[in-house]
Amino acid sequence: MKVTGTDGKEYTIEPRANLSKANLVHADLRDADLSKANLRGANLVHADLSGADLADAYLDEANLMDTNLSKANLRDANLEWANLSGANLNNANLSGAVWNDNTVFPEGFEIPEKSRDLDGQDGDFGL
Repeated sequence: MKVTGTDGKEYTIEPRANLSKANLVHADLRDADLSKANLRGANLVHADLSGADLADAYLDEANLMDTNLSKANLRDANLEWANLSGANLNNANLSGAVWNDNTVFPEGFEIPEKSRDLDGQDGDFGL
């Protein structure tokens, strides 16, 4: 699948895709397979990633503000320094996902016990 970003560039959406620093604001990526993709520093504000497979994806430093991640598979994804404020994480799979104290989760979001805080110990969620 090909998507044109708000920066005018065309991006290929596929497993292991290199989308580092891609500008995909408002992108429709429903049910996309982005497993093991590099999305470091990507701008995904208001994107629709509902049902997307982001297993083992690198989302560190990604801007996921107000992104729809409902039913997304984020198993073992790297969320260090990611901004997820306002994101919809309903029924998202965050098992094994890694994050740090600089990761911003939606207000009131309860971090699943099976995700890992790399700044602390497993199960120590800094809350």
